[in-house]
Amino acid sequence: MAQTKKKDFYSIHLVIGIGIMLLFRYLPFQLPCITPIGMEILGIFIGTLYLWTTSDPIISSILSIFLVGLSGYSTMNEVLTSTFGNPILVQVLFLLTAINCLIENNLTEYCGRFFLTRKICLGRPWVLAFFIMLGSMLMGAFMGGFTPIFLFCPILYDIFETVGLKKHDKFPTIMLILVTVATLLGFPIPPFMGNGLALISNYASVTGNMGTVIEINNAGYLLTGLIHATVCIVVLVLFCKFVLRPDTSKLKELKMETLNKNPLPPMSLRQKFIAISFTVFILILLIPSVLPTHPVGRFVKANTYGIAAFYVFLLCAIRISKKPLMDFSSTMKRFSWSTYFLIASAILLGNALTNESTGVSAFLNTVLMPVLQNVPASAFAVIIMVLTVILTNVCNSFVIGLLMQPVIATFCMATGMNSAPVVSMMILFVLSSAAITPAASPFAALLFGNKDWLKSGEIYKYTTIFVVIELAIVLLISMPVANLLIH
Repeated sequence: MAQTKKKDFYSIHLVIGIGIMLLFRYLPFQLPCITPIGMEILGIFIGTLYLWTTSDPIISSILSIFLVGLSGYSTMNEVLTSTFGNPILVQVLFLLTAINCLIENNLTEYCGRFFLTRKICLGRPWVLAFFIMLGSMLMGAFMGGFTPIFLFCPILYDIFETVGLKKHDKFPTIMLILVTVATLLGFPIPPFMGNGLALISNYASVTGNMGTVIEINNAGYLLTGLIHATVCIVVLVLFCKFVLRPDTSKLKELKMETLNKNPLPPMSLRQKFIAISFTVFILILLIPSVLPTHPVGRFVKANTYGIAAFYVFLLCAIRISKKPLMDFSSTMKRFSWSTYFLIASAILLGNALTNESTGVSAFLNTVLMPVLQNVPASAFAVIIMVLTVILTNVCNSFVIGLLMQPVIATFCMATGMNSAPVVSMMILFVLSSAAITPAASPFAALLFGNKDWLKSGEIYKYTTIFVVIELAIVLLISMPVANLLIH
């Protein structure tokens, strides 16, 4: 019975989404400045947002690309070429492949075990919590979003049961939620992969269509994200220790044998080579931000989107013990097609919406400027962050990130304010704060799905507290840091 119900809801959501895509343009009213093409694209966009939230992101993304190709915006061939021939999407394809190679070679397990087995953690439960959160954040940033959750949670279950902590006890509840919160903090940090890359690239397109391309400095963005996440982790650990004060006495007798249960063998030459090469690859991508005028920096910037392809070539070509570092066919079995197609359709829709032929940018300017023209720049940033945290927890975080970008660009271009720090902090915050409701992000949905260890009421309570703390850190610390580092 439950399965039939689920199938019916899926079909209903699909019909509603397709209906919005096809029929929105026929609504009996005209939005100021929006052209007929704009109404067509706006309908496809709203329908896609609905299906992203309620349905399969792969099929909704493919459908949106197809319908944009049928619209008056452009021809089908031009849409397909600009979408799948987009160098950003090519970079995403090879980056996701390289990350899958790390996972396939168990490098994520070695990384997680490193953070878990620091001697300083023995007898210090909150130091252990800090290292687990730090590991979750860094792994969420550079090794795939769900990796630290699937790695650390089973280890924590075993630790809790060993020391006599029960399901739904206060400390296990808080700790499991903190793993997800830390993973979310890391998720948007890399400016060259995943949703962070998609939103940064989309903003360049949005502002380019408005007349002035705003490119965000990758190194500044990355450093701001790392500082923001680290400060959040430190503050959250201190808050839990001194304010929430769960009983941690049983963990003070924890021994290294428990932390290092089922020890991993020493890393092989293959694993070491892949780990070092991936680190070098990431550092190469940051060179243009650190040395923008140096010939090496200019060369890397001119070829940035192809470097990931060359790195995958090296992984496939280099052999150790007669086996390639990466078996391409095997690695692609793990490939995240949902992320790939979501980014593909998001870039296309972002370009279409802000194209002059749609009138959407002019509409936003007409509607928003009378409301925001007397708002001080500092107050505008506060308003954006508060709106972001509210909206991202009732809707998909990536969707809200897309919606907020034209608003920021319109206000900043009209007032002369530098939008790069504001939009950078918005991207980091919109993706990292999506924890309070299951609809906010897949990470939150996974958290609420852990019925065995967590109660929904406790999740709502603690995630709300933690996100409010993050908002305060954004306004008091991270936004000033962004203004300093991102130009």
